[in-house]
Amino acid sequence: MPTATFPAPRLAIVIPCYNEEEVFAFCQQELSALLYAMVQDQMVQPDSFLLFVDDGSRDSTWAQIRTACTEENYIQGLKLSRNEGHQTALLAGLAAAAPLADAVISIDADLQDDIQAIPRMVACYHAGYDIVYGVRESRQTDTWFKRTSAEGFYRLMAIMGVQQVFNHADFRLLSQRAVKGLLRYAERNVYIRGLVPLVGFPSTEVTYTRGSRTAGESKYPLSKMLGLAMEGITSLTITPLRLIAALGCFICLLSVIAALYVLVQKFSNATVAGWSSLILSIFFMGGVQMLSLGILGEYIGKIYLETKHRPRFHIESVLSRGALAPLSDHTEEND
Repeated sequence: MPTATFPAPRLAIVIPCYNEEEVFAFCQQELSALLYAMVQDQMVQPDSFLLFVDDGSRDSTWAQIRTACTEENYIQGLKLSRNEGHQTALLAGLAAAAPLADAVISIDADLQDDIQAIPRMVACYHAGYDIVYGVRESRQTDTWFKRTSAEGFYRLMAIMGVQQVFNHADFRLLSQRAVKGLLRYAERNVYIRGLVPLVGFPSTEVTYTRGSRTAGESKYPLSKMLGLAMEGITSLTITPLRLIAALGCFICLLSVIAALYVLVQKFSNATVAGWSSLILSIFFMGGVQMLSLGILGEYIGKIYLETKHRPRFHIESVLSRGALAPLSDHTEEND
């Protein structure tokens, strides 16, 4: 267990935003007050900053980020040219902040993740940890369906062989070297929660109670959660392909048993017309084949997209009084 004491880091808090006009003012106020308090307590350097990443919002989110950047020199903004999704927006923010910060914390703009866990994360960084996971201790504020589906999501990912921390989303601290390690994963199908454990380095967990959303709507309904699960499974494990192979072997075994049974019945002159069982077998095998083709197609589609080597995102505008450093292979245009 690390015991080293590190000097106060220059901290960057990265906040991906998509249509967050209703919660932006609250988010800015709360995080600004927390950052000021940590500076006063000498936990972080005075030049620590907030980085808001606008993921192609269609409302006034970017206008509010622009105003905040004009008024406060510790607030910086990054605008993607179009909506690329939460994981890509978060990756863009990490890439931009890492060269300028000793440690980077990511948190969603709705602040359902308890910001009071941030000082404890920084304390873990001082103790020598490169990765600090924010783990939800309770989901009592979630509806029964949301809580059940979320926990089912983590269990499904574990069954499929994806390494990730249970009840951990994207609230975490990464040291500069951990972010650089994460950015070395060049795939376009990004599932950050599964990639961070692969980076290694000393890690620990900080637990907190998840709060309720102050305004606006959740950006992760069931459909997006299922899509995220599919993204994580197909980008990090080949377990579904192995399950297809195992199912094929099982069906072949059943077929051999059925063939032996038919032969016994044939030679004993006890054959019975089996139209119903035949039709059911055809439909069953047809369903298995279509499902197998769908899973294979998902993997082939991922290979197709990866081989194109398309850029993950394009940066439309940068609002910074310093020098944000987005990934060099992406276009950018200073505002």
